[in-house]
Amino acid sequence: TMATQRGYQMGRWLAGRLMKELGLVSCQQPTYRYKRGGHEHVAIPNYLERQFAVTEPNQVWCGDVTYIWTGKRWAYLAVVLDLFARKPVGWAMSFSPDSRLTMKALEMAWETRGKPVGVMFHSDQGSHYTSRQFRQLLWRYRIRQSMSRRGNCWDNSP
Repeated sequence: TMATQRGYQMGRWLAGRLMKELGLVSCQQPTYRYKRGGHEHVAIPNYLERQFAVTEPNQVWCGDVTYIWTGKRWAYLAVVLDLFARKPVGWAMSFSPDSRLTMKALEMAWETRGKPVGVMFHSDQGSHYTSRQFRQLLWRYRIRQSMSRRGNCWDNSP
């Protein structure tokens, strides 16, 4: 920093206070922290158990959400992947990472794949997949839900 280059030693708190006094504003983006859930969700077993080799289409679908920096704010992309073809069968994009996002992706997959019966849907334990609305949609479509163990990324990586 400029202060260090000129021989001044200061921590971030002093630097912040001095910037405030001088009316300076940092141009660094603040980090986003996800809110922690206030309650435990229903435990859903891991029926897939890392058996990623699927023999036919619409047997197992996997879902995940990722975030993309658009230059101004974060956008969230939910994808449903058919494990047989390893290709997306449904997707949705939104500026908020809620259960409506994942529901839209699942709806697209279910409609475009001809409303299949007997599908297993595997995901991590994100709040959008454990929400009541998302689980009700799975029930309505007669899709069996499977979830990886908490904090174990290998359970969800085909």
